[in-house]
Order: sequence, then C-alpha cells, then structure tokens
Amino acid sequence: MAIMTASAVPTSVLKPKNSITVIDNRTGKSIDIEITDNSIPATAFSQLKAPYADGERPENDTPYGLRVLDPSFINTAMIQSEITYIDGNKGFLMHRGYPIEQLAEKSSYLETAYLLIYGELPGKSQLDLWSWEIMHHTFVADDLQQMIRQMRYDSHPMSVFISAFAAMSAFAPEANPALQGSDLYIMNKPLMNKQIVRILGKATTVAAMAYRIRINRPFTPPRSDLSYTENLLYMMDHMAEPNSYRPDPRLAKALDILFILHADHEMNCSTSTMVHVGSSLVDPYSCVAAASAALYGPLHGGANEAVIRMLAKIGSVENVPDFLQRVKEKKELLFGFGHRVYRETDPRSKVIREVADMVFDVCGREPLIEVAIALKDAALKDEYFTSRKLFPNVDYWSGLIYKAMGFPLDFFPVLFVVPRLAGYLAHWKQQLDSGKNKISRPRQVYIGKGRRDYIPVDAREERPITAQNGLNAIPHYISKRRLTKI
Repeated sequence: MAIMTASAVPTSVLKPKNSITVIDNRTGKSIDIEITDNSIPATAFSQLKAPYADGERPENDTPYGLRVLDPSFINTAMIQSEITYIDGNKGFLMHRGYPIEQLAEKSSYLETAYLLIYGELPGKSQLDLWSWEIMHHTFVADDLQQMIRQMRYDSHPMSVFISAFAAMSAFAPEANPALQGSDLYIMNKPLMNKQIVRILGKATTVAAMAYRIRINRPFTPPRSDLSYTENLLYMMDHMAEPNSYRPDPRLAKALDILFILHADHEMNCSTSTMVHVGSSLVDPYSCVAAASAALYGPLHGGANEAVIRMLAKIGSVENVPDFLQRVKEKKELLFGFGHRVYRETDPRSKVIREVADMVFDVCGREPLIEVAIALKDAALKDEYFTSRKLFPNVDYWSGLIYKAMGFPLDFFPVLFVVPRLAGYLAHWKQQLDSGKNKISRPRQVYIGKGRRDYIPVDAREERPITAQNGLNAIPHYISKRRLTKI
C-alpha cells in the first residue's frame, strides 16, 4: 500500500480521492494514507512522531511514532484473505465465493475442505483422490495410541485431543521445520499437502479415541470404506456388532452438514491463533494444538455446551419469562444469542434448524427443544434483545442436535474443532503460500510503573498476602501419619 506524506499541507491542495488525511494536532503534521480494499496500513501512523509533552511518561515512546490500540482486535485486520467472507449486517457467509447454504445443501465436508484449502471445487478425479488419501491416513502410530491410552477416563476430551496433536509432531520429524529447515513448507509443497491430508485423516481417529477413553472402551480401528463422518461415528460407537455394522446414514449426513457449517469462519479466536503461531514457521501439528486450545475456551468452542446447561437450568417453557427478566437484570447469562460479527441472524443457524429435524426423526425429539423454541420466540419479540442485535447463532441449535445424538456435553467442542481443522489449514497454507509471511509481533501500550530502583528484601515494606496481589495459603492434603511426633 502506498503511503503519501506531507507536512502542513494546505487544504486547497487536491488529495487523492481514495485516501484519508490525518492531521496530528500536536505538531501540525499531515499524512495522506491510501485506502486499499477499504483498509489502511496501521504502520502509516508510525510517521506521526512528536516530542514528549510536559510531564509525559517516557514509556509512551512518543518520539518514535503513534501506535494504534485495538484491544481484542475489534477493528483490526491481521491478514488479507481469499478464503471466507462474512457480511455480519446482512447475515451472509460464503467460502471462496460459494454461499454457505449452497455448500450445506449440495456439497460434502471433504469437498468443502478441499475448496477452502485449495481455492476451487475439485473435479471428480481430484475429489476421489483427495477423499481416498484422507481416508487412508486415518491410522495413528501405536506409540501415540499408547500415550493417548494413559489419559484419565475423566479427562476432558479436548485435553486429550490437544495433547495428541501436540505430540504428533514428535512422530513426524521429517515434517518439522525446526529439524528440516525453516523454509520447509515454503519450498516443499508435496510435503505440505501430505501433512494437510494426515491432519484431516487422523483428526477423527483422535476424536474417537478421546470419546472411547471417556466411556472406558477399547479403541476401534478406522475404516477407509466409509465416508468421513460415517467413519467417525463408527469408531465411536462400534461395539460387538459384525464388521458390516454401519452408522445410520441420516445421522452421518446430519453430522456432515454440521461439519460444513463449522469448517471455517475467518479470523475467529482459534483461526487467528493458527495464523499467529504459524507465522513462526513451526510445524502444523503444533499450530493445530495451539488453535485447538484457543477453541477449547467457553467463549468460543464451549458455547453450545453452555446453551444446553442454560436450557436445562430453565427447565420448562413456563420458566422462560422469568429467566429473560433475570437476564435483563444481569442476574443470568444468555448463551447462544448474538455474535461478534453477525448483527442479524447467523446464516448457519437457518440451516442447522433443518438438520435438527433430520436428527430428531432418528433419535427422537430432544425435550429441551421446546424450551429452546420458547426462549427464542420470546427473545425475538422483546425490544431489549432485538435492539441489542441478540439473535440465535449456530451454537444455539448445534448443542441440541449433539445432545439428541447422545454425545456428552464435554464432547461438543471436539465436534467443533474436527471440522474447523479445514479452516485452520486453509489459512495456514494461504499464509505460507503468500510469500509475505512475517512473524506476528503485536505492539503494546505500556501503562505500568516508570523506572524504579531495586530494593533489598529486608528493606521492603511488608504487604498483606492476598489472592489478588500474590500467592496466598494453598490447602494441602497431609496424611495424619505425617503429623505424628516422636
């Protein structure tokens, strides 16, 4: 992006139309910044340098240029991307130009994953090869299986998933840039493609292992003759049936649609983590582990679980008005409504509502759906919620579907992260293929103490020990046997 600068430019001078002019009132300096794709480079503001004002903190670094503060990246773009576009004001989502509604109706998860990662819908032979490769990279090394088996039965499935992917890079030293050279994935595209296939193939196996640990059952080997979601359900559910056992195709189709809806959502918390970590050129398994850890948080991948707990707490349709009143009084939290990007209805929630009926036909109608519908209808008629743009999002309905299918609540984030791997890998690949990768290094605005001199411990003022200012007393279990005095 071109940045045009000038000092004390007269207002009569004609400015480029596609630009903005910023005047620093501290110095009178003016800069013109070119607008490209409705964005400006934040680095342009570093030209606005000024002397320290009287009494100003030197930690502000004022003579070195103005910084742009944007906590939580509310209005800061970290990349240029060709992958996913969201119009939050209109409730519109598309991948590589294709509306999410069309992909959910006509595509499959693996086809959508190919589209996200490689930019175009695959031809028949490409799709066949792509699917074959992924379904033949589903086995996990025996040593890694043994490590996964050591996890506690009451471990959170996401802890198992994250740990497995963090360890997976140790089982692929040929794919580790720290061992093979930092430009490994920049120069060796076949190796990059192999890791993409391996990650997508092994994700369902690791997810099923996390589930089987949860229910104290032995691992079930994957099958390459099943579809992606069929294989996941098979590895989770197969018990003593004959090998000819196959999951219900309607449930596999429903899960496939849900996977398409969760495949990518541009620069959300976990995807931006994938890009941030990947900028250091570390291996993709470590990137996936980091991104999965970000998704693990209750404000991200745990939202649909929170919806179920909320609906269960409400209990019945009759309790909905009182619950909403308590939300208004800030005595309760409303989960599954509103979105960081969408200001109208989440387009994925329209599709997912139809998937719910497909699942209910097989598994029975989820009792909490009546509470969910009543809560949704009441909220959408209430000006308090509509004025705040609080509409149901994808998490509001997905948890009900997962619960109807019999998944435990703590497994919901795993069903989110497995399909989101396609988006993670698409953004990781895009970043490395761009030729513009630089290690992410956000700036900060320091507001802490100014320079001060070290004081020896004996000369320091004693402060009360509290949980807020430091370590407080932590209870420890001590056996009564150790309390015996001789």
